[in-house]
Amino acid sequence: MACVKLNSLSSQWIANNPFSSRRGSSSSSISTAPRGVSLRIRASYSDELVQTAKTVASRGRGILAIDESNATCGKRLASIGLDNTEVNRQAYRQLLLTTPGLGEYISGAILFEETLYQSTTDGKKFVDVLREEKIVPGIKVDKGLVPLPGSNNESWCQGLDGLASRSAEYYKQGARFAKWRTVVSIPSGPSALAVKEAAWGLARYAAISQDNGLVPIVEPEILLDGDHPIERTLEVAEKVWSEVFFYLAQNNVLFEGILLKPSMVTPGAEHKQKASPETIANFTLNLLKRRVPPAVPGIMFLSGGQSEVEATLNLNAMNQSPNPWHVSFSYARALQNTVLKTWQGRPENVEAAQKSLLVRAKANSLAQLGRYSAEGENEEAKKGMFVKGYTY
Repeated sequence: MACVKLNSLSSQWIANNPFSSRRGSSSSSISTAPRGVSLRIRASYSDELVQTAKTVASRGRGILAIDESNATCGKRLASIGLDNTEVNRQAYRQLLLTTPGLGEYISGAILFEETLYQSTTDGKKFVDVLREEKIVPGIKVDKGLVPLPGSNNESWCQGLDGLASRSAEYYKQGARFAKWRTVVSIPSGPSALAVKEAAWGLARYAAISQDNGLVPIVEPEILLDGDHPIERTLEVAEKVWSEVFFYLAQNNVLFEGILLKPSMVTPGAEHKQKASPETIANFTLNLLKRRVPPAVPGIMFLSGGQSEVEATLNLNAMNQSPNPWHVSFSYARALQNTVLKTWQGRPENVEAAQKSLLVRAKANSLAQLGRYSAEGENEEAKKGMFVKGYTY
């Protein structure tokens, strides 16, 4: 146990200034403290943050991630022969967000900035469409990955500059949670520098998001790239999440007002031996129990290039017994792959594509409840989607 020695001036100030919750009042104030003692009480969104996190982490529901950048969305559209135009991006996202009954299985939707400000073709804001389905709107706030100088060809995530003002605007537009994705590469080390940079960046983002009313999704994605065994993935994941929570605490982040978006603990995509859903669940839950406080309300897994069926089977295996947190999904490709191929950019296919989205959303809802069976799944849903060096 670490002990802190206080001088007499500090002790006197603490005695005369009882500690209160960091987020306990509706106004922002900075207490006057002697030199060497700093205590900042920031504007409070604590109750709202906790309620938002609980709503997203609600039983039988998960997150639909449609926050791909315009460039990445363009690649998806190109796969079905469509040009990367705002009209086509809007049409595809309208298909997804207006799916009747989506809110039964989906609690939150992560949007790209363009989508947050868009409306349907009949003039209804996408944010309002989501609210009517009791789906919480979220927003991607990072500005992407760039090379990290001094590292082993690794990257860091940019976007802290101006984040506070952007987050305030996103809140006004209706967003209530945020996403920031950084990555860790096992074949590249990972270096201590890259791990620390990832953890510190996530912590600063989380603190800024909470100060502006947005529940931060904390996402240090450990990439599937590599031929390493599952034991190596666990080793790296334990190190990464240890650093992440250390810096979250240092930045006074409210754990009850965050959500996590981790990778599942799997072997590298090029490892010669695949792991069963039961093995993946065992390793992943061991990681979470060792590193994630039970105060965190929800663990919303990313699919990371797994096939639609693989991602659902693995999630189902993790929900065969009670967990300290809501263990669910935040999938992009693992919810959208079949949808896109069904749609093909044709208006007459919209209804069929929406039905395929509901099929995948319901399957993952059942997995969140531990009741999913892969019986009857089509071959398309079983195809892997791993792309080496994949970028958003």
